[in-house]
Amino acid sequence: MAEIEAVLAPWLGTVIPGADHGAETPPDLEERLPFIRVERVGGADGRFRQHPRVAVDVFAATADEARSVSSAVRDALLFLRGEVRGAVVADVRCDSGPSRQPWVNPAIHRRGATYTVTLRDA
Repeated sequence: MAEIEAVLAPWLGTVIPGADHGAETPPDLEERLPFIRVERVGGADGRFRQHPRVAVDVFAATADEARSVSSAVRDALLFLRGEVRGAVVADVRCDSGPSRQPWVNPAIHRRGATYTVTLRDA
């Protein structure tokens, strides 16, 4: 079965102009803003389909940029259907919309949301 981080992070990097992406926050995060982190945080796996719950965090230099990028991410994910990087996405549900999240560095603004993605291997 496809790993959701390997499916969504690179795809988001292609549909959100100017944003870097990955499954982990890099040590040089402050130099790579805006950055989109995609991480599986739960969900169910069936025999033929997965239903991973995914945390998508946007890190940006300003609160406005974090809000704008996280809204673009939400819009892109909610319309995502079809084949993406070796998987077929059947549905994306926003479980918790983008909201301000704490981060250790006050110079970096973070907004996080959670989604449930229904997919299978292509």
